[in-house]
Amino acid sequence: MITTIAFDADDTLWHNETLYSITQEKFKRLLVPFQDVVTIDRRLYETEMRNLKFFGYGIKGFTLSMIETAIEVTDGRIGAQEIHQIIDFARDMLRAPVELLPGVRETIASLRETYRLMIITKGDLFDQESKIARSGIAEYFQHIEIVSDKTPSTYTALMTRFGIRPDEFLMVGNSLKSDILPVIAAGGRAVYIPYHLTWDHEKVTDDEAATDGYVQLSHIGELPGYLRNSICAAPLSH
Repeated sequence: MITTIAFDADDTLWHNETLYSITQEKFKRLLVPFQDVVTIDRRLYETEMRNLKFFGYGIKGFTLSMIETAIEVTDGRIGAQEIHQIIDFARDMLRAPVELLPGVRETIASLRETYRLMIITKGDLFDQESKIARSGIAEYFQHIEIVSDKTPSTYTALMTRFGIRPDEFLMVGNSLKSDILPVIAAGGRAVYIPYHLTWDHEKVTDDEAATDGYVQLSHIGELPGYLRNSICAAPLSH
């Protein structure tokens, strides 16, 4: 019986990858006098992957990777004005309004009467805290966890800390790599709700995606019906 439902935040509760996509288009336009867009895309991704272990996930790490890529693909010819523009891109991302996905508020409000609700998200602490606070839905969640990465051990540690058995735990997210497969490996269950954009780093192979133990829904509004019809809920005392 499921007692706890945890939600990913970015691209599960609110739009996020769209913001990165828009910024990357601005970045390519800035550098196109120096290099072709295919090379810029490839070099930026390579730099991001190289820097993850140093800067982690989030806008600040993305910005540092853009600056490093700009220096490298222009052979150091990039000017201070262009670097300043990249920093302005980051400020625009950090100031962008938090736009909830359709049906999120209604779904979360309907589930909180029956389940313990959590947010489990990864990224920069300051940025994620800010988005959660500005989302207007923080009050619906009993626990909010911002982690550096999402692995089976991450989920196991959280379940242990909050006294949740794996068979009582359901994770809802848009990333098979971060939200779904690690939870299944940790003994929990998962609901996969794809977003229309997926960062290459979050993509998995067809064989990995064929793993049993999760269900795919089209949008978050389908979640209450799925829970009523497929999984018994254990009522919580609040």
